[in-house]
Amino acid sequence: MSETPRPASLPPDSLDARMTQRATDVLSRRTDRRGLGRVLPFIGPAVIASIAYMDPGNFATNIQGGAEYGYALLWVILAANLMAMLIQNLSAKLGIATGQNLPQVIGKRWPRPVVWFYWVQAEIVAMATDLAEFIGAAIAIHLLTGLPLIWGAAITGVITFWLLTLQGRGFRPLELVIGGFVLVIGVAYLTQFVLARPDLAALGAGFVPSFQGTGSVYLAVGIIGATVMPHVIYLHSALTQGRVPTASDEQKRHLARLNRVDVIAAMGLAGLINMSMLAVAAATFYGKNVENAGDLETAYQTLTPLLGPAAAVAFAVALLASGLSSSAVGTMAGQVIMQGFVGFSIPLWLRRTLTMLPAFIVILLGLDPTATLVLSQVILSFGVPFALVPLLLFTARRDVMGTLVSRPLVTGLGWVFASVIIGLNLYLLWGTFTGS
Repeated sequence: MSETPRPASLPPDSLDARMTQRATDVLSRRTDRRGLGRVLPFIGPAVIASIAYMDPGNFATNIQGGAEYGYALLWVILAANLMAMLIQNLSAKLGIATGQNLPQVIGKRWPRPVVWFYWVQAEIVAMATDLAEFIGAAIAIHLLTGLPLIWGAAITGVITFWLLTLQGRGFRPLELVIGGFVLVIGVAYLTQFVLARPDLAALGAGFVPSFQGTGSVYLAVGIIGATVMPHVIYLHSALTQGRVPTASDEQKRHLARLNRVDVIAAMGLAGLINMSMLAVAAATFYGKNVENAGDLETAYQTLTPLLGPAAAVAFAVALLASGLSSSAVGTMAGQVIMQGFVGFSIPLWLRRTLTMLPAFIVILLGLDPTATLVLSQVILSFGVPFALVPLLLFTARRDVMGTLVSRPLVTGLGWVFASVIIGLNLYLLWGTFTGS
């Protein structure tokens, strides 16, 4: 089975080659680099994975949470982010330990009918996720330029095609570009945070666990239930498999520790951005009787009179960076899913074309874009157990993980988190389909 698409060979002076050599020197202790210089060669995979935790679906949920309940649900985002750190770290560690990604491990060790079922459901979930991200970018272009949504979708398609071509230059250029998008989102929300001037005392109180009626419970379920994205659990293991070669168990353990820094830093930044989204919405919309604040266009239009045009533009720019980068990452995940589970692949340009079609259909039919985002999150919820359960099973097995097998305490905590996430997703699905 093939791995994540990467060039067969790279010139020795390429960025990938230089960073890989630096990483190898660190693992073999042939360098006296300290601090950031020692860690930097290992930063990247979690940055790409983290973009899924601040995609357009998160925008809608966080804005709605702040608009309806103020700062009260900040603690929910913090808890969800801690869960994400553990789960993404396990996925990354699987790639380091086995040299394979999670779909490949499942494909080699489970019965063929089960593997094919896994592939089909994972493809559906990945396409539903990509639909939300693609539409989010199209909405952002519409807000910034006034162009119709269909033209926003076309521009999104062209830009994401370009992003995907970066894979042909190695892993590092794409990591740097995605990191740039993350930085844009962070700066945009820092700008909004400053302009909104949240109440710091109330913000601090938001980290004390509490609820404000059943409505806040249901929204908290939505925030936690949609936190762990199945497609980036699959993808993260692919991003670390064979990225830095190791020659011994000691080097694998050292690499896993340095990789943990990548996860904590990237997921921590994603968590701060999500908290900023909710805090800005709380400071701007809470108590102002703004209807449908969770609707992305409504949020944008309301920001201008309340905080000024700079805040509205920052919001749209952040949404655009989120939609473009997360859409490209979603396409990458789809390729990993197909290669890993069933051992074949299609050209990235063809996959990108196929995954764009649902978004164009939604727009041409005149369906509500934000409602489509919500529906995509419901579909995504179905895929969460299928990614989480095998991840926890395999990372607890010494015959799979070798020296990087998870300790019982970590595995137990992982099952607690998985039970919470799966249970909340089931509750969210039940509430969605029963209307309760």
